[in-house]
This record gives sequence, C-alpha cells and structure tokens, in this order.
Amino acid sequence: MLRGQIPWLTGRAGAETPEMVLGLAAVAVGASTFVPAAVRNLFTHRHVGVGTLMTIAAIGAVALGQFFEAAMLGVLFSVAEGLEHYAVVRTRQGLRALLNLVPDTAAVLRDGREVQLTPDDLALGDVMLLRPGQRAATDGVIRSGRTSLDLSAITGESMPVEAGVGEPVYAGAINGGGAIEVEVTALAKDSSLARIVHIVEEAQERKGSGQRLADRLARPLVPGIVVLSVLIAGLGAVLGDPLLWLERALVVLVAASPCALAIAVPLTVVAAVGAASRTGALVKGGLALEQLGTVRTVALDKTGTLTRNEPRVIGALTANGATEPQVLRLAAALEARSEHPLAAAIIAAADRIPEAADVTAVVGHGLRGDVDGTPVRLGRPGFIEPAALAAEVERLQDAGATVVLVERDTVLLGAIAVRDELRPEAVETVRELGRLGVKVAMLTGDNARTAQALAGTAGIEDVRADLRPEDKADLVTELRAQGGRGGVAMVGDGINDAPAWPRRTSA
Repeated sequence: MLRGQIPWLTGRAGAETPEMVLGLAAVAVGASTFVPAAVRNLFTHRHVGVGTLMTIAAIGAVALGQFFEAAMLGVLFSVAEGLEHYAVVRTRQGLRALLNLVPDTAAVLRDGREVQLTPDDLALGDVMLLRPGQRAATDGVIRSGRTSLDLSAITGESMPVEAGVGEPVYAGAINGGGAIEVEVTALAKDSSLARIVHIVEEAQERKGSGQRLADRLARPLVPGIVVLSVLIAGLGAVLGDPLLWLERALVVLVAASPCALAIAVPLTVVAAVGAASRTGALVKGGLALEQLGTVRTVALDKTGTLTRNEPRVIGALTANGATEPQVLRLAAALEARSEHPLAAAIIAAADRIPEAADVTAVVGHGLRGDVDGTPVRLGRPGFIEPAALAAEVERLQDAGATVVLVERDTVLLGAIAVRDELRPEAVETVRELGRLGVKVAMLTGDNARTAQALAGTAGIEDVRADLRPEDKADLVTELRAQGGRGGVAMVGDGINDAPAWPRRTSA
C-alpha cells in the first residue's frame, strides 16, 4: 500500500515532478506482477481474464494522469494474486512434508555386498536391506525375513502389521521387527508417497466457481467495455469536445476494473484456509471450500480421526491363579526392552515394572526373557496357545482389540487386550451428521475386524477396510456416484489421507 501512497503524499506537498516519477514507479512495480502474464495469455493463448481488464484499467488511469489510482489498481490486484498463491503454497508445503518420510539413503545388496544409495538411484529389482527401526525408501516386496511393519503414516493402520515373504512394503513404512530383504517394485518417483503428493498437487490447481467468477465475467466484459469506451470517445468527438469525451471514455475503463471482486474471493479463501489450518485441517483450495455446502456423504478415516491414535489397554484376562496386576507387570517387564508400538500402552497400564534379563524378540511372534530368574514369554495367539482363554480372546479380537498372551515357565497366566479407542465426541458427531441427512462411511487402512468393531460402536454402517491411500481415492469417487447430486467430503487426520480428498465434483 505504501508504494501507492507515497506519490499522493508528495503531490499534496506540492512536488508535482517527484509525484509523477514516484507514481510511474509505483505503477510499474504493481503492474509487473500481472501485466506480462495478461499480455502473454491474450496474444499467445487468446485468453481474456480479469488480468486483461485490470491491465486496460491501469493503462487508462495512467493516460488520465491518475498515477495514484493506477498504482492502487496494481497493488490491489498484486495482493489478490499473492494471497491466492500463498493459499496453494501453504497447503503444498504440508503435503511435501510427506516426502520427508523417505530416508536419505537406502542399504542395497549388490554383487553380494551392501552399498548405500539415495532413493533416486534405486532401480527396479534392487534388493533393499531394512533393519529394525528403518523406513522403506520406496515400494517393494519382501523376499527374505519376517517382521512387523508400522504403516500408520501410509494406511492409517493403528497397530503393527505382521508381514512375511511375498507381502508388500510401502515407501515410508517402518520396520518394527527383524531385518528383512525387500525387492524394489517401484522407482522412488513412482512410489506410493510420490503418487500421494502428485494426486493432491493436481487437484490444487483447480479453482472454485467463486475464484473463476472474475475470469468468467472478464471474457464478455473486456470486449464490451472496450467497445463502450470507443463509442463514448467517438460520439463525443462528433458531438462535443474530443479531449473531454476521450477522458470520459478512459474513466469508464478505469471504473469497470473489478478490483473488489479480484481481491475479495482470494482473501476469503486464504482466511478460510488459515482458520482451518489452525485447527489441524489441511484444505486444498477454494474448490473444496465452496463445495462443502453440497455435501451429502462424509467419508471418515478411522485412526486419528474417529479414534485417539493412542492405543490403550482395555482389559486383561487371567488364568491358572494369576492376578491382573501380575500379568501386566510381567508383560511390561519384557515390553520395557522393546520398541514395539504396543509397548507404551502395556507399560502405562502396569503399576510397576520388574527387571527383565535376556529379552529377545521372536520376529513376527513376540518376546521372550527372564523375570526374577523365571522364563517368560509374551506374544500373539499362535505363538502362545490361549487354551482356556480362547473364547474370551476371540471375543476381544472381534471387539477390535489386539490381544497378547503372557506365559511364565510354560504356564499361561493371562491375556492383555490393547485397542485404539474412539474419541469421546465420535458417536455424537456421527449421530448429528445422520440427523442432518448426511450419510457416513468409514474408509480405513486398518483390518476389517477392528474397523467393523469400532464402526459398530460409532454407529457407522458403511465400512471399507484394508485400504491404501489410492484405494480411498477410488472409493470416494464411488461414493460420489452412489450419492447422486450430493457432494462427498473426506475427513482425515493427516497427509496420508490427502489423495482421498474428493476432486472436481466433490468437496
């Protein structure tokens, strides 16, 4: 704004020449942000937009000697363009953060030895060596070993997933168990993470109808205003003072510039995007904001959206004379030496944690070690037989819990159930959406048993589980087709849900 006010102030002080120089400089600076693009689009692509009309108005203001008005036109339109660009960049930076999940280097086995390569240097068929705690640099398939994978950043799966030979590993997945060898099946630029970013950035380029309104008005308005100005100048030259009517024609050009419209819509979009980001919501742009009013179906992610994304112990079973605190203590003693995602939940539930020795991980199964000189095992059903607790273990699993069994000196002592619980407001939110006539569906990367259990508690009937981000995007399109004219909104807790945010016809 200051660059437009300086010439006005100097003019008020009586310095006409400095006023003109500063005014022309301000006009040049403001116009440089949009005039070149407007002229290029007009002559190269035959595209007439709001930039064209603003350019004509600025030229008219300069011809009238109204440098302050010309500078203000340039400043206002520059601000509008800048705000619109800022809204896109702000969201894009958040999406680009997803690529930070890819490590800088990957260990690859070539010619019988291990070499370190950047993800871009990986080739199809290369064999990556993933050690415990490392992330996958690109997509692949396990060729050797068995482990548990943390896929929360990719699919939203709240619990680690057991994986063995022949099963897929996605870029960004964390190896939570033993070392595995993974054959590369996608180049880094074509990985699941890269596709997520590409899908969303494509959608960001689409503007809402309000953002396109000024351009739509400009197409018939520019020729109409030009013709009107020519007629005013021509008829005025015939009927009166040519210079007076030429000036009036230029006034028409300046008055027709849609400054308010040009700045109002981008400013509204930026304000809405900013308000959403402060609450943790990432908005792709004006199109999504405008279409929220048409929503008739809401697709909800599970982990971190409906649930807390904080697994907790929801119960413990006992057997053979053991007590619940005793079962939790023994389990916590082993988990204290583990980096398993469930460890924190079990440790938090124990009243105290005994010392454990010789703790080792049995890849894909559980842990074993010694507590007070007695061998103890902790693991999933199959690694330890549930015996008399089988029916209760099955019930807890049907309720969406992950169950681990505790055994001491070959005697089963009990079982611990861990689950990522619903947010307190989830049930009420789903009920309120139903009251408003909005259908609710759950789209999750978690397993079907857990998804069905939590959806039943929340009151959601339409459940789609075991999904990757790309699958969610396809299902949103399917929901849009099933919903008729109503829009579809996808609600997710982070950037891994970004591809499923509806495009074009949805919100």
